[in-house]
Amino acid sequence: MVDHEEVRHVASLARVALDDDEVERFAAQFDDILAYFDTLDEVPEVEREEDLANVMRPDEVREGLSQEEALANAPESEAGFFKGPKVS
Repeated sequence: MVDHEEVRHVASLARVALDDDEVERFAAQFDDILAYFDTLDEVPEVEREEDLANVMRPDEVREGLSQEEALANAPESEAGFFKGPKVS
């Protein structure tokens, strides 16, 4: 079973505040998720050579947008750059 302290630790890393009921619920959900991974361990491995094919196309240099065209639909711009909200 996933420990409540582990749930609180993961929540703090994600900067999410959880009350005791949420910690209990998430611990149960984490247990369910980990049980699915245990089920995958039971799937037998298959010895088989795959025919690999390169599905990537070569890069092509093409004309891009001008700075004015790129900023035309931006809600805000400043000094030729996109301007977004401050992140704290």
